[in-house]
Amino acid sequence: MAHMALTVGFDLDMTLIDSRPGIRACYQALSERTGTYIDADLAVTRLGPPLADELINWFPAEEVADMADLYRAMYPSIAIAATPAMTGAAEAIAAVREAGGRAIVVTAKYEPNAKLHLAHLGMEPDAVIGDLWAERKAEALREHDAAVYVGDHVGDVRGARTAGALSVAVATGPCSPEELRAAGADVVLGDLTEFPGWLSDYRPARA
Repeated sequence: MAHMALTVGFDLDMTLIDSRPGIRACYQALSERTGTYIDADLAVTRLGPPLADELINWFPAEEVADMADLYRAMYPSIAIAATPAMTGAAEAIAAVREAGGRAIVVTAKYEPNAKLHLAHLGMEPDAVIGDLWAERKAEALREHDAAVYVGDHVGDVRGARTAGALSVAVATGPCSPEELRAAGADVVLGDLTEFPGWLSDYRPARA
């Protein structure tokens, strides 16, 4: 075990990136484009689930697929530059690399847009897998033999547990530490600045 490469998966929104400014702007633009009211400030308080889960609150069910396509098409020019990295994100990925491991991103976000975010911020994970939410994240985690999955949402905890990976939760998204623990998170950190220290303790214990 001591010589096996460690693969760590990371969620994207509110784990590696603070996507609230960009997503808020994109929802506002979609509202203006369609003439449909969207409470963008409310929408960004519940990031994590797939886009369609939010759009159904504002559009008739039969329009959601088309609205999702429009939103995703508008997204690169509106949301990418407006979205900063979360504090400690780059250092968390670097810590995995320095430990001889692989860092992958598994996210519910549309994969091409997820890759644009990471490229814009200069983050270069070993793989990016999009369009997976909650338990379905286990598909990618198993495929890449991830031992740890880091996320901010109870859906991320469920994905880690389904994959048999250690769930490391960061309380930087919509879910409180208590909610994350209740969902079954193995570890709850305040934010990613605590991750390198946790990883340095975890590796010898794992070995």
